[in-house]
This record gives sequence, C-alpha cells and structure tokens, in this order.
Amino acid sequence: MRRKMASGHSFAFLCDDVDELEHSVQQKLPMVSVVMPLKGFGEHNLQNWRTQITSLYGGPLEFLFVVESKDDPAYRAVSRLIVEYKDKLDAKVVVAGFSTTCSQKIHNQLIGVEKMHKDSKYVLFLDDDVRLHPGTVGALTKEMEKNPEIFIQTGYPLDLPSGSLGSYCIYEYHMPCSIGFATGGRTFFLWGGCMMMHADDFRQDLYGLVTALKNGGYSDDMTLAAIAGQHKRLITSPPVAVFPHPLASDLSFSRYWNYLRKQTFVLESYVSKVNWIMNRALFGVHFYLSWGFVCPYVMALVHIATTLRAPYSAIVKEAAESSCGLKLVSFLLICTLTELVSMWNLTRVEIQLCNMLSPEGPQDSLRSYNWGLVFVAVLVDNFLYPISAIRSHFSQSINWSGIRYYLRDGKISKIERENSSKYTDLGGKHLYGKRTYPAGKSLLGYLSISLAQWHQPKKYDV
Repeated sequence: MRRKMASGHSFAFLCDDVDELEHSVQQKLPMVSVVMPLKGFGEHNLQNWRTQITSLYGGPLEFLFVVESKDDPAYRAVSRLIVEYKDKLDAKVVVAGFSTTCSQKIHNQLIGVEKMHKDSKYVLFLDDDVRLHPGTVGALTKEMEKNPEIFIQTGYPLDLPSGSLGSYCIYEYHMPCSIGFATGGRTFFLWGGCMMMHADDFRQDLYGLVTALKNGGYSDDMTLAAIAGQHKRLITSPPVAVFPHPLASDLSFSRYWNYLRKQTFVLESYVSKVNWIMNRALFGVHFYLSWGFVCPYVMALVHIATTLRAPYSAIVKEAAESSCGLKLVSFLLICTLTELVSMWNLTRVEIQLCNMLSPEGPQDSLRSYNWGLVFVAVLVDNFLYPISAIRSHFSQSINWSGIRYYLRDGKISKIERENSSKYTDLGGKHLYGKRTYPAGKSLLGYLSISLAQWHQPKKYDV
C-alpha cells in the first residue's frame, strides 16, 4: 500500500488498481446488504456506526439495523443517525422481537436476512462495536467476486484497551487469535463480528444453515464454522480485514469475567457429533496450554523465595545450591520478554495497517498500551480460562446481556429474560436506559454469587 501511494495512487487504501474506481467498473458491482444486530447504546456506538454507514463502496448498498424492541436504547440513537444521513444512504431499523428458539443475536441476524433486498448478492454481518474502514465492503466483495468458492469471508478485531485490567485481559485473549486470521487467505477460524456470505445461501437454506441457527443456535460464528468444516467449504480472511475495537472506559473485571464465561460457554454448543468432538479437543488443549503457561511462573516464585530464604537456613541453602532454579528463572524471563516484544510488534503492525486503511479516521497509537498490565493480563487470563471452561461445562447456562440461555444437547433449550445486566460486557452499553452498576460488587463477591449459582439444579424445558 505504501509503495502504491508513493507511486501516486492516493486511493490505495480503497483498492489495488486505480482503474477499479472508474465509473464503468463501479456500476457493475453487486448489491450488498449489511445486517447489524444491535443491543444497547454506549460511548463508542455513534462513532462505530458512522464508520459503517459511510462506506466508499461504489455498488448498491443497504444497511439493516436490527433491534429486539423499540425499548432498546439503540433504537432511538440509530434512528436519529439515519435521519441525519437520510439523503446519503439506504438504511432502516428493523424490530425483530424477542427470540424464543436461539440467541437474540442470531434471531436479529435472521430477521435482517428476511428483510434484505431481493437483489442482494451478498450479505455482510457486522457487530456494532467495531470501526469499519472506508474500503472494507469493497475489499470483501472483490474477493467474493474473484473466488465464488468462498463460503464465508471474515476478519478479526484489534482491541484498544481502555486502561483497566479487564480490558487488557480481553486484548490478551484476542491477540493470539489474530494469528490464525492473519493468513491473507484460507483459515479455519471465524469471527462473528465480520462475516460476508452469499445471500442465496440463506434464501435456499444451504446445508440447513438457517435451520441450524434458528433451532437452538447459540453462537453464530461457531455454528457456521462447523457447517463449513463439515461440508469442506472455504473460509477466508483478507489481509485488510482487521478492525479497531475500542473497549469501554469503565470495563470492570467482573464484566471481563462474564465475557470470558460467554466465550468458554461457546464450547458447550455444537451442531453435530464431529463438532462436539472438536469442541472437547479445544477444551482439553486450551486447558493444558493455559495452566501449562502459568505453572512456570508459580515455580519461578518458589525458586526466588528459596534463594531469598537460603542465607537463614542451612537446609534451604543446600537445596538452593544443588538446584538450577535461578537459571530456569532467567530463562523464563528471556521467554517472557520475547513474548511481550512479539505482542508489541504484532500490535504495532496491526495499528499501522488500521491507520493506513482509515487515513481520515481517528489514528490509534501504541503509546496508550501499558505493557506491565499486558503481562499481568496474560497470567490472569490463562489462569482463569480453565476455571471459566469448567464452570461453563457444569452450569450449562450463561447470562448474555440480560438474557439467560440454557443448553441441552448443545442447543438452546430455554431462555429467561432476567433484566439484571445493566451493561453489555465489552462496550459498556446501556441496555435498559441510564442505570448505575450496583455498588460494592467486588470480584470476590461476583465469583461467590457465580459459585452459588453453579450448585443450583440445571433448568430445562419439559
């Protein structure tokens, strides 16, 4: 991109070849429907929505903002935004109603698909908490047109921590995953925040994907990834599909914990026996690697404590001298620094790419990252992941944005609307108007309540 800009191609952030911007080429582009399921309204939503609706895609483009009801704070906010841009885009708000057989997000997505234009060739599902680049829709469409064998195109988020430990834990959770997406081609991973698919696949219920999502579907991306794997269909991630993901400035540790619970709960849902086996394998591997990562640091503390205690105890001194504990601690320190430098470099490259893809948008910087907190977040996240996975396995239920879902045989069997959550996990969006988060809720108190709920009997529909 830099070489092309240096050679005079000022719009390299939109396309590789300047001839693609010719009117004769643009008018042949296919129609795309962008479906965005909304839930709540927070500090970053307006900025994110503006980047999504101000796309520089040259073909026909419609936007469908889907909410569960008019009482959702997102309804009024996005309605005002559409009025502001009413002469510049084709957009509407769709009220989907409450889900009864699947997650609310999937329900909103499927209602959006039903309402999309009959001439739409592609449908693009977007989360409302990511910033889109001006050329994203065009880049994704170009790849779909170039290779009709593509089943799904996806991307991945670049988390922008807000400064709290919880936000850094989420950044650390996502960052290693980006390696699996940053292939510039085929990938086995799928992120529900950005998925472009053939609209006819939904109209024809190809492979029963609509049925699988509607009848007990909990996770849109895991369900579609399982279907793609089962039928050996292609999932790709173009190099430019990385999106800034600003996290809430007041993202508390308890909200991070609930988000982690939601992520591990995904492994309890499945659409086939093979999918169940894959999820169990992921469960085991992640469990082993997470605590396998933390254990050396525990042992390092033991070795350091032994060394400090040695001058005051002959037995401890003899044990310290006969071991190579400090050498192992030194080696662990080198490995830790190598890891942090690698994360720094990967983040640096992704930030540079995002800034180049959105030259007139807000420019992000590495200076806001606290690498001491990143290190702490790495330890905390890897320690808590197995605990969260075990909790999800035995509870078979999760509260997602004020809605509690119960699983049976890998599918949603019961839905309860608790209205106890005031904010979403990452964006800190108000779900039911301006209410304050209950005071005095420490992490220990939160985990105590979760533990008490763990021992409650599972609830299933009769």
